[in-house]
Amino acid sequence: MLGALAKKVFGSANDRYIKGLKKSVEAINALEPTVQALTDDALKARTPWLKGRIAAGESLDDILPDAFATVREAAKRVMGQRHFDVQLMGGIVLHRGQIAEMKTGEGKTLTATLAVYLNALSTKGVHVITVNDYLAKRDAEWMGHVYSFLGLTTGCIVHGLSDQERQAAYGCDITYGTNNEFGFDYLRDNMKFTLGEMVQRDFNFAIVDEVDSILIDEARTPLIISGAAEDSSAMYKAINKLIPKLVDADYEKDEKSKSITLTEDGNEHVEVILRDAGLLTEGSMYDLANVLLVQHVTQALRAHKMHLRDIDYIVQNDKVVLIDEFTGRMMEGRRYSEGLHQALEAKEGVTVQNENQTLASITFQNYFRMYPKLAGMTGTAMTEAGEFSEIYKLEVVEMPTNRPCIRDDQNDVVYRTAAEKYTAIVELIEDCQTRKQPVLVGTVSIEKSEELSSMLKAKGIKHNVLNARHHEQEAFIVGDAGLPGAVTIATNMAGRGTDIQLGGNQELRIQRELSELGEGADREAAIANITKEIAANKAIALEAGGLFIVGTERHESRRIDNQLRGRTGRQGDPGASVFFLSLQDDLMRIFGSERIDSMLVKLGLEEGEAIIHPWINKALEKAQQKVEARNFEIRKNLLKFDDVMNDQRKVVYAERKELMAATDVSNDIIGMRHDLIETLVARAIPPKAYPEEWDMAMLHEEALRLFGLDLPLTDWAKEEGIADQEILHRLMDAADRKMAEKVAQYGPEVIRDVEKNLYLSILDQLWKDHLLTLDHLRQGIGLRAYAQKDPLNEYKREAFGLFEELLTNIGERVTMVLSHVELRMMPPEGLTPHGPASMTETHEDPALAHDPLAAADPQRLLRGHAPAPRDAEDASTWGRVGRNEPCPCGSGKKFKQCHGKVS
Repeated sequence: MLGALAKKVFGSANDRYIKGLKKSVEAINALEPTVQALTDDALKARTPWLKGRIAAGESLDDILPDAFATVREAAKRVMGQRHFDVQLMGGIVLHRGQIAEMKTGEGKTLTATLAVYLNALSTKGVHVITVNDYLAKRDAEWMGHVYSFLGLTTGCIVHGLSDQERQAAYGCDITYGTNNEFGFDYLRDNMKFTLGEMVQRDFNFAIVDEVDSILIDEARTPLIISGAAEDSSAMYKAINKLIPKLVDADYEKDEKSKSITLTEDGNEHVEVILRDAGLLTEGSMYDLANVLLVQHVTQALRAHKMHLRDIDYIVQNDKVVLIDEFTGRMMEGRRYSEGLHQALEAKEGVTVQNENQTLASITFQNYFRMYPKLAGMTGTAMTEAGEFSEIYKLEVVEMPTNRPCIRDDQNDVVYRTAAEKYTAIVELIEDCQTRKQPVLVGTVSIEKSEELSSMLKAKGIKHNVLNARHHEQEAFIVGDAGLPGAVTIATNMAGRGTDIQLGGNQELRIQRELSELGEGADREAAIANITKEIAANKAIALEAGGLFIVGTERHESRRIDNQLRGRTGRQGDPGASVFFLSLQDDLMRIFGSERIDSMLVKLGLEEGEAIIHPWINKALEKAQQKVEARNFEIRKNLLKFDDVMNDQRKVVYAERKELMAATDVSNDIIGMRHDLIETLVARAIPPKAYPEEWDMAMLHEEALRLFGLDLPLTDWAKEEGIADQEILHRLMDAADRKMAEKVAQYGPEVIRDVEKNLYLSILDQLWKDHLLTLDHLRQGIGLRAYAQKDPLNEYKREAFGLFEELLTNIGERVTMVLSHVELRMMPPEGLTPHGPASMTETHEDPALAHDPLAAADPQRLLRGHAPAPRDAEDASTWGRVGRNEPCPCGSGKKFKQCHGKVS
């Protein structure tokens, strides 16, 4: 009660924050008369002037008022749009690395130009992330006019670009693109072999449009780059034929957790079916030899019983294409993992693609947390403010609207059956169309939208359908949704990017109707006619009450419902919204509508009657909060597991980058070789062991296998007074001499190149195998809970052990291959053997020079080039330090035991 009173007197924390922004807005507004008076050239000249101030030591905050005033004036001249004061506030919030919650129609795209321009002045690059290619291209072109006018370059990353085109786009001051493209480019960059092939530069600042959709909804599934594994399509097809033979008693499904399991009877029934089909020849289905059968049966069961066509996926062009449950869009190229996608392909009778092996992966949480500064904007973020704060350290600021919102949000209308609900919806739509009121109907799936569409067709009601099947016409369908009497059915309205304007969208009409009409009087006259027609249509729509939003079902997330509601009442327009529900809806059914149904029957609720009460709204909100909390736990759990891999990923990717930047990795190679010898000698000669207990046979065998050295180790062990250190040094000297002979034989440039390429290749191959091992570990780690062990702690412990093993294996593999590799020296055709060496198999550059001085002094090659001076206090001056070198910090320890220690 005291809190409510304090809020009434002093305002909420959000209100006080908004109040604090007004001082900055006043400073920007005070500059407007001065900036308005400038010529175009003088306005453009402010960009180099502002960059100069940054170079002189001023911060971005210092130049913010001048930068924002510049962008506002440029937008006014180039686009005819002047930023509102609330948009200036939104720009400040974005610049400060926060999330601006701005209602639909408040101009988020234009707001972003303020923070984008200011941060682009640092010349470190700004990324603007959108939810689809259409919005990325549209916004880059649309806002690019403003940036271009002010002397900044704009690039756009979309699917299908070459690496050269991507490099050029990332090299621009401002780069637009989708979350998937940015994430996959990061993964692909860390699979390249030279720095020159990488397309992204270092991360600086990113603004995420529809931030809740990208950082919350899509964060459940990681980005994965995978390669084809073995072909097992025949098995998927064979198992698929058996699933229809199962009965309901054979399995239990939990729609809340979206899981399905076989019952005891089901296990027995499945084993009988598998034996009859000749797929289970011996033992139980759960024997170790048949473990893959269990995986295939489980995924086929999920495909048939949990994933529905036209709701979770559609079939198109001999492919199963997934549908994003939050946006209703097709997700081209996205596939379910662990064989589920292949099971769906077998179910639908399309070509079953090979299973994939993970080559690289990252979650959006970990990708976007790499940006030193991150901001976001959306119409709905407050419901997830806790998650944004906990996962991304992002604060949500609710921005006021430019004009007061007068939308009428009505109470939910609840019917007993879906049939009654749809009948009521059709009657409401018919009434609205008669009164010339535009209607937007939100459905939760393609199946529901097409079911409603067929009902409207039967009634002769003209309408448009917007779902994954009609993705290409999206902008035009949304643009026409505000026409008087228009009826539009949409699966989901998140991230559509096009405002529903009462009377119609002028820009889209000009684009559609006048695209072939050149500049001139005819075009001007046509535009004037369109403007007049839109104004007349807007007056009719306003008179009818504005856009009416009809929700056919509550979504499991309140944000999705709010996004739908937010499509009406833009910029002070009138509007209304109402949700129709039935006890047969998924959300109602999952949360126990049977009890409510029986109670309503007892109370005598007749067919066609509805219940309308604020208590129902509150009860549904609580149900949605439960689902949201569960989904948050899923995402948090995913992140905890991915954090383990992410720490390892950072180490490997940093090592790759250093390798690609280095011209000489010989010190690392020597360090690996010496480490390996130390480990072998320690194994063969345990501390305080007598010479007769030394395992010299094993040491001889390993020296021959790893280094190609056939040494008289047994004779060495018989020498009087010899110790493990003497044997260690002899072995090291022998291995070093052998490598020095290779350098003398082939030349330093050749060997240096072979070392670097080989190191990179082996690192990549073993990292790929390591990811596969972690995948398998992750799939089975949940079973540790049965032994009263925390699966996450078990995963961390085992993953760390596997990573240490990976580092050891890299050193062993690189050393062994380099010790045994033989290069063929072949003179190029037309040249004498004394000409420039031409290499095949392991060396692609035929023009590398041979260093006779180096060849004459093999030990000089192993010492490498003299390093640049190092400052013990400044690690950035150390460059690459060999693992066995003394640590440059001056501690006296080896680098691998000091600053180079893997934690």
